[in-house]
Amino acid sequence: MAYFQYDCVVVGAGGAGLMAALYASRSAHTAVLSKLYPTRSHTGAAQGGIGAALGNVEEDHWEWHMYDTIKGSDYLGDQDAIEVLCREAIDVVIELEHMGLPFDRTPEGKIAQRNFGGHTRNYGEAPVKRACHAADRTGHMILQTLYQQCIKNHVNFFDEFQVLDLIVEDGVCKGCIAYEIATGEIHTFHAKAVMLATGGWGKCWSVTSNAFTLTGDGAAICLRNGIPLEDLEFYQFHPTGIYKLGILITEGVRGEGGVLRNSLGERFMERYAPTLKDLASRDVVSRAIYLEIREGRGIDGKGACPLMLLLGLREARWGRNAGTSACRPDTT
Repeated sequence: MAYFQYDCVVVGAGGAGLMAALYASRSAHTAVLSKLYPTRSHTGAAQGGIGAALGNVEEDHWEWHMYDTIKGSDYLGDQDAIEVLCREAIDVVIELEHMGLPFDRTPEGKIAQRNFGGHTRNYGEAPVKRACHAADRTGHMILQTLYQQCIKNHVNFFDEFQVLDLIVEDGVCKGCIAYEIATGEIHTFHAKAVMLATGGWGKCWSVTSNAFTLTGDGAAICLRNGIPLEDLEFYQFHPTGIYKLGILITEGVRGEGGVLRNSLGERFMERYAPTLKDLASRDVVSRAIYLEIREGRGIDGKGACPLMLLLGLREARWGRNAGTSACRPDTT
């Protein structure tokens, strides 16, 4: 058993954990514990883009982004937190650009932006191009960029270390215990502060686009230590995945003009979201798919999930029977 002493320990090396570690390392001796090599974290599965109201392609404002986010939560989200998220997203994306993230560019050299589900202008009036993207691997490039910056800033990484429990004395967290997967050794990490950034638990569903690593370890550790968890019912179901396989068709497809059709060939989102249609938010599209299935307009005509996804922007190239869609949990 080995003992380590740090000012700050971050558990998890996805986008959230790496950014937290990078910021902490500017003033504190920082370590990151991850059961994966950091660039294999699930942030790498995000393809379509990251939302920020830069207004590089058309007019946009963070207040519009905030409205979309609140409405997308069915008005159940923490509105103070949403305000901070949307207002600061602009500076954070520019910060990532300055760190070296290779965003796609407009002809003028600005960060390119595309349509995305739930992104609107003027408080729901019409779609707006808000998603900043790096080809079809935005999340992957976020991980690479942040990991490089952490290395540059002398963050200490303990890769393939499975955190087992927290060290809590008199109600104060003072570190954690971790299992080194390669050797089977148990190690103790003492720290003034511990941050858990361990992601979700999508693998509790048999069909999901989540990786096998998303098993809810961090949440379970909190529960075992009497730390309450909040908003567990807010688990996202992504509307566009391949039936039975749990493979995601990125929302970037809808952003580029992809449309949803049922077994009758109808573009059914016009019934449920006549303004945004196929660019409605994920929960709206998921509910619409469920209703179509319930009415017997699923892909087999008998109400089975999924429905058809036809890539309307490339129908001539892809063919009119070029896709599928599923209803399954996703956090991408």
